Amino acid sequence: MARVKRSVNAHKKRRVILEQASGYRGQRSRLYRKAKEQVAHSSVYAYRDRRARKGDFRRLWITRINAAVRQHDLTYNRFIQGLRVAGVEVDRKMLADLAVHEPATFAALVEVARNHLPGDVNAPAGGAA
Repeated sequence: MARVKRSVNAHKKRRVILEQASGYRGQRSRLYRKAKEQVAHSSVYAYRDRRARKGDFRRLWITRINAAVRQHDLTYNRFIQGLRVAGVEVDRKMLADLAVHEPATFAALVEVARNHLPGDVNAPAGGAA
């Protein structure tokens, strides 16, 4: 049986891993074994954080909407409740964008939500009369 030389494949495999690890600090970008471990961990982090990113953005949008709504003496949950009752189907991403870039349009949505809220809508948000 003929002898199989694997040096080309082995070097290619190592080069690919070291290229993926370029930019890492210290030995993790220069030594194959350390680089291989770090590339494996990096892919785990990337997989996890792609999923976490969705929740992070939702929290950011809710924070922005809440801040903008409180300027109009309403709370976030009352605002969302008013929009639901009014039948306005705008997602939180769009609401946050409107709050930041188009305050007048957002103020109109706040009024729509306020007009459709059940109960005493003119009461202060804190609940103290």
